[in-house]
Amino acid sequence: MKLQSPFRTAFLATLGVGLGLLLIGSVQNLSTILLYVGTALFLSLGLEPIVAFFERRKLKRWLAVLITILIVLAVFAGIVLMIVPIIVGQISQLVTTIQHLIAHGGFDPVHAIRTWLHATFPALNVDQLFTYIENWYNSLDLAKLGEQIGTGIIAVGGAVIAGMAGAFIVIILTIYFTASTPSLKTAVYQLVPASKRERFVDLAEQIIGSVGYYVMGQVTLGVINGVLSAIFLTIIQAPFPAVLTVIAFFFSLIPLVGTITGSTIIVLTCLGFGSPTTALIAAIYYIVYMQIEAYVISPRIMNRAVSVPGAVVVVAALAGGSLLGLLGALVAIPVAASILIIYRQVVIPRQNER
Repeated sequence: MKLQSPFRTAFLATLGVGLGLLLIGSVQNLSTILLYVGTALFLSLGLEPIVAFFERRKLKRWLAVLITILIVLAVFAGIVLMIVPIIVGQISQLVTTIQHLIAHGGFDPVHAIRTWLHATFPALNVDQLFTYIENWYNSLDLAKLGEQIGTGIIAVGGAVIAGMAGAFIVIILTIYFTASTPSLKTAVYQLVPASKRERFVDLAEQIIGSVGYYVMGQVTLGVINGVLSAIFLTIIQAPFPAVLTVIAFFFSLIPLVGTITGSTIIVLTCLGFGSPTTALIAAIYYIVYMQIEAYVISPRIMNRAVSVPGAVVVVAALAGGSLLGLLGALVAIPVAASILIIYRQVVIPRQNER
């Protein structure tokens, strides 16, 4: 092909590349804002089933939204007022216990672990194992490590403050999106040609319902794990049961790895501040619970929300977590379910028509 004006062609190509780079840079600069908006939209879709429930009871939209928001805020405030004083008291007790043990020379977890390993695994060469650990510890650059820890503490403090500000923004956006969901959906639906609008609306409503019930399902799983953990940890007299219950609840909100991560933290806490027997009982309980959750509780709760093969769930959660972190892992499964809905109801029927 003969180029009539090489200069103009090169200029237009350069301009296109520059606009593309400008767009990519803008998206990167707005990544935090886009993350807030995406989180709020995801949560608002999760509240939509509750709003729809009140609307089916002949309540107006604004009243249904108001009641839903008040219920959510009341539950959150109740949990905070009920749990935080207990957590603060138990953390203070934890700090006091550690200080007392250190002051009286009774804080020797290494000796306790060594004794337990000798009694539990008589064939294990415990002395050689601890020699390897001691050599590794001596090889560390403690000054550099201390500097890194100090920098990490400052970074964590800044991240906590930024997280609190971000949470406030997300709450405000969630309330707005929940209140204006019908108008937002109508505006989007108007962009679709009238000939295809009915089919588009049907698919969109299925996707929105899938996301909403998925969020409610994850919260339900967290509540079940939290309640059962509170009862179990109280029975076995685990250390700091209120703190561990909160850990069990919040980690259960994370798909795939959340329950096993929270359970591991709980077991290690029981081992470090309780006894090896308590930790062993907790480990057995959470192994059994994870099997029941995976094969009994989760399928029954999530079956209405999403119908996604197990392999797709794993791949979607890993990909979402790699791209967007925790939020990506949360939204990956409903996004995969949405893609499967489009694939089954749009792509496959079109292929069968040819």
